[in-house]
Amino acid sequence: MPGSTLPPFPDDVRTHPLLIIDYELIKAGDVEEVNRLWEAATTIGFWYLKNHGADQEVSKMFDMGAETMALPFEELMAFEQGDNGRSFGYKKAGANAIDAAGTLDSVEFINVSKDDTLAYPQVIHRTYPSTVNARMENTIAPFARKGLEVTYVVLNIFNDKLGLPKGTLESLHDMEEHSGSETRCIRNPPVQIKEATKIPAIGAHTDFGSLSFLHNRLGGLQVLPPGHEEWSYIRPIPGHAVCNIGDALSLFSGGVLQSNIHRVVAPPGVQAEYERWSLVFFTRPGNSKVLRALVESSHIIAEAVKKRPDKNFETGSTAAEWFARRIKNQRINNRLGPETWARSRGTEHTPTVV
Repeated sequence: MPGSTLPPFPDDVRTHPLLIIDYELIKAGDVEEVNRLWEAATTIGFWYLKNHGADQEVSKMFDMGAETMALPFEELMAFEQGDNGRSFGYKKAGANAIDAAGTLDSVEFINVSKDDTLAYPQVIHRTYPSTVNARMENTIAPFARKGLEVTYVVLNIFNDKLGLPKGTLESLHDMEEHSGSETRCIRNPPVQIKEATKIPAIGAHTDFGSLSFLHNRLGGLQVLPPGHEEWSYIRPIPGHAVCNIGDALSLFSGGVLQSNIHRVVAPPGVQAEYERWSLVFFTRPGNSKVLRALVESSHIIAEAVKKRPDKNFETGSTAAEWFARRIKNQRINNRLGPETWARSRGTEHTPTVV
């Protein structure tokens, strides 16, 4: 299992505190815990989630990632994402830009579509390496289902808090509609030279979809909260996921829900000498759903939009188009100049930050 014996996160680096939300309590409808979740979602858009019940699935997913990244490079490249805006498949290190200058990323990862996972052995979008197929039903599908379970609990809470008709947000994420929802296992190599610790592994961004369900063993995730000028680490806590809001929920809610900018850098201190593995389930809306504020369905959202005349909540883009645009314009093979990077941006509140 990647990361089974790792040094502790250091105490001498800047961190940003997050609320710890108990999944069992919000699932049971505990009013106080639901209100704490709402506070986190509407201020920074990040929170820790404990008692999510996914530890066993997470451990197996890290094993799948290690098995996959151990395959010969040529074999992995047969399943590469490509440059047309598709996310599913393998991404090699150095395939994406992390900033407007075209600096290359340092992470490799394998993305497995929710649709392919749940339909297996039927192929919906694409095929995957042998190590993925071998674990599709006993490892990847259970983790994806857990990610979806968590997502729907959270979506229904947000639905009520936003004053939307029952089931509105869930219907925008209909399990039966194909989407960009996916599992991602990420490997970042140890830092070889001290200067490299200052270069982000993944550049500053907001997440593309609705909700991210993240598991880290080492530090490296950093956030730039609204109003802050300096990046802060998010301290990994064993057994706790980190959840955050993406562009789609921020847009649907008229900005009430916060899609906050974040990045991945080298782990701090001696942790930088170790491989960094992370695992995410990204929930994204159905491909056909248009990303826009649901002003007709909620007076809370309508009022929020009125208070932000500077912000465009009518993207005119479907979830599939938004996702493909962001993916495609990060690819270094598609880079024409800084304007390519600009076209890859989402709802970042500080889009020029690096």
